Parts: sequence; C-alpha cells; structure tokens
Amino acid sequence: MMTAKEYLGQAYRLDQRINSKLEQVASLNELATKATSTLTGMPKNPNRATSKMADAVAKIVDLQAEINNDIDRLVDLKREIVGVIKTVNNPEYQTLLEKRYLCFDTWEQIAVDMGYNVRHVYRIHDDAVGIIQIP
Repeated sequence: MMTAKEYLGQAYRLDQRINSKLEQVASLNELATKATSTLTGMPKNPNRATSKMADAVAKIVDLQAEINNDIDRLVDLKREIVGVIKTVNNPEYQTLLEKRYLCFDTWEQIAVDMGYNVRHVYRIHDDAVGIIQIP
C-alpha cells in the first residue's frame, strides 16, 4: 500500500523520467548528426556510418513514443492528484499540496510564496498529507 506522500510524489518522479528521456533524445540526435557528417566526409566504410545513423534514428523514434506515453500518463496522474487534493477542505493545505506535488516547487519557494518559515511549511504539509485519502 502506497503512502499519501508516495502517491502524491508519483507525478514528480514521472516528470523526472520524461526529462531524462528528453535528454537521451537530444544525445541521440547529436549522435545522428555526427553520423550524417561522416557520410559527407567520404568515410572508409559508408555502410557503418549509415547503420549508426539508422540505429540512432530508430532509438529516437522509440524514445519519443515512450515520452508521449509518459506525458499522457503524467497528465492523467496530475488530473487524478488534483481530484485528491480538492477533497481536502482546507484551502491553505490545498495550496501547499498543489505547489509541492503539481508545480514541483521547493520547500523554500513554498515558504516564500505562502509567507511562512520552512519549518511551519513542513508542519502544514504533515497535517495536509495526514488527511489525504488515496484512491
């Protein structure tokens, strides 16, 4: 059984995975560009460069499909989390939970935005998470 914090934290972890895959796509694009430039430079074995580029392109296409699926899942998950947060009757708790688990704000940023010290934000968070009902 997942805790409320683990449940709410799923969106952040999925967002991080999406960002990681986007970095991988950028790296593969760079590799494909290098493979293309060796084609124009009359390489000793043109088939090797072509196959490197084809492999990179295939990996890029696969990763982009994964990213699209992850983004769809993230949107659904955030919608679900919004519904859970809305069940909390305290507007202050809702604001804190939204800032932390939907906007991925740091504790320090939340404290500044809400006009509290960080320790007080932790207390509010503990109270808010304590009343969350996981679906």
